Amino acid sequence: MIGRHSLELALPGASIGAAAGAMAGGLTLLAGQPTGMVALSALALAVPLGLFGGLYGVLLGHGVFRPGTFGPVGLFWMVAFPVSRLVQESLAGVGMADGVLPFLAYQAMVALGFAIGFVWLHERLMPHWLMRRAGANPEAKALLGQYIKHAQALQATRKGSRR
Repeated sequence: MIGRHSLELALPGASIGAAAGAMAGGLTLLAGQPTGMVALSALALAVPLGLFGGLYGVLLGHGVFRPGTFGPVGLFWMVAFPVSRLVQESLAGVGMADGVLPFLAYQAMVALGFAIGFVWLHERLMPHWLMRRAGANPEAKALLGQYIKHAQALQATRKGSRR
């Protein structure tokens, strides 16, 4: 069972995923879809992306992912993003005219772009959140320590390359 401390680590990723899903789902409004379909599409993408974003934060807190890495996160989103899109299309879309496998393959390619944006935003929001929660949450404090070590290593590398 995931405890309260782990759930606090999930909040930034869940927020990013849900906001991205809502915005992307809302783009169907530009395609001329009725408002009800737009709402369903946005919700059908926001919920799974929010859940996967939150899962990323929990996994980050438990050491499965490390701050500053992209490869494993890219693989995570190459699975999570197509699943999220499949949920959305199953509930609200008509985008699988060519079949499920070509749809999933295309979504896996698109997922890497999503992963870059997700990681970029997460890496900017998560440390601020951890600083707020570190006093009351030992998992947040430990993860903040990893972010600090990563920042120190980057700074040392930059100083070494200037000489």
